Amino acid sequence: MQDDFQLTLQYVLSRMRAFPRAGEVVTATPGGVRRRSYGELGDRAARLASAAVTAQYLADRFGAERFGAGGRLFTFGNGGSAADAQHLAAELVGRYSLDRRPLAAVSLATDPSVTTCIANDYSYDDVFGRQVRALVGPNDVVIAFSTSGQSPNVVNGLAAAQEAGALTVLFTGGSGVAAARYAERVFRVPSASTARVQEGHLLLLHLLSEQVDQWAAGVGSGARRDLCQ
Repeated sequence: MQDDFQLTLQYVLSRMRAFPRAGEVVTATPGGVRRRSYGELGDRAARLASAAVTAQYLADRFGAERFGAGGRLFTFGNGGSAADAQHLAAELVGRYSLDRRPLAAVSLATDPSVTTCIANDYSYDDVFGRQVRALVGPNDVVIAFSTSGQSPNVVNGLAAAQEAGALTVLFTGGSGVAAARYAERVFRVPSASTARVQEGHLLLLHLLSEQVDQWAAGVGSGARRDLCQ
């Protein structure tokens, strides 16, 4: 029997394939623009199927090697990616869809006193790296979100996490070469469109949250509830 993770991915992909392909000619009306955007998203979703395996692998590592050993998750990003980081931390401290114990997760982009202090006294490029050096240890996980993968503060944050011995993960798009050098695992949405990349990241962080939920609750041991969104 397929698990909920596989069924969720299949459902999303089936819905995405119902939209027109990215190359389809559409009229320049609001409805046409929506159809073109949906078609681009459908193309991206179809190409994200391989990320299912990576999400399951990471969830297993989070559980057995990190959370199980008292580790914590730290996450960060800029702008919309900061919102994704905050979203992921909320899913882990609260829950995604299963009743289970809370998991230690912190967004490093949400404390204005800390971020503005570092940006003012040092540099905005240091806002994540300095926090990582202060907080992250070898049992921890660090997840960075960057649609370009080029943001200096994200690159510095991942580099500091790698130096600390943490498990490093990057959610990115396009090439994302600069930050990817410091990430053990990369979730890459194959698009040059910031909007499409962010939409792909939302899908991927939900897939990852579902797998972590199942580890923390024990597969099949928790009752399904409405999503905490």
